[in-house]
Amino acid sequence: MERQPRGLAGVTLPFIAPVHVMVLGVIVIPSLFVIWLSFQSSTFGQSARFVGWDNYVRVLSDPYFWRALLNTVLVIAAAVHIEMLIGLGMALLFSAGLPMRRLLLVVVLAPYAISEVTAVAMWRFLFDPDVGPVTAAIAWLGLPALDWTFVPAHGLILVGLLTIWLHLPFTFIILYAARLAVPKELYEAGRTDGASLWQLFRHVTLPMLAPAILIAMLFRYIFAFRLFSEVWLMTQGGPARTTEVVAVYLYLEAFRYNSFGSAAATAWIMVAISLLLATGYIWRLKKETSHAA
Repeated sequence: MERQPRGLAGVTLPFIAPVHVMVLGVIVIPSLFVIWLSFQSSTFGQSARFVGWDNYVRVLSDPYFWRALLNTVLVIAAAVHIEMLIGLGMALLFSAGLPMRRLLLVVVLAPYAISEVTAVAMWRFLFDPDVGPVTAAIAWLGLPALDWTFVPAHGLILVGLLTIWLHLPFTFIILYAARLAVPKELYEAGRTDGASLWQLFRHVTLPMLAPAILIAMLFRYIFAFRLFSEVWLMTQGGPARTTEVVAVYLYLEAFRYNSFGSAAATAWIMVAISLLLATGYIWRLKKETSHAA
């Protein structure tokens, strides 16, 4: 084995130093500042004052925080799992040789090219309680109206549907790529043995796609837990803060109530919950990959 030149580290350091400086300035230093701020009582016009764990106690004893956390869990649990099922079905459909597949692929990926602000504005018009085309179609079909401006449950349902529509391309493309990577020989061997379509899906497709499914769900849970734009632009947490999610709660604490310490504490509570979610999925992913090996 060839030895690396003794001066290689000195030669490569100028090339990798900008990356380290960027990570330090964009991630490490702001994170340390937020940790420090979470233990301070801070607002406009006043110097920060150390208060220990008071901000965390205040947040965890606030009923609005627990309502926001419950709304977040309900929305992401429903949206992520429904999105996963739809994405898996679409991946299987496309891999089976769907006619006009290239055109339909562009249509499926189109929502990912639309900004969240544009998407919310479009959905607000489509589901407008008075003049929205979708609202008119629902009334014409004789179905119950989706009065998301007054009924909190309807607002959360609409946010969940919007989240699914916006992020379905991400889930679909991961599962579609994983499905295309499954060797065709496995299906040919299964058909030779007389396996049905359901048996092929259960014993070939699903085990082979399990790591991709777990990775997609891991990222979607983490991204969905930071849900903000859809809720803020659609309902702003109303009526009466009943459709708030944790990210909206954090925003209100920081920029409406000017309580920067409790906002920083909320941010680190969100980080802790995201890490717990990630730990569970990473452990399951490691277990799946070890079984596959």
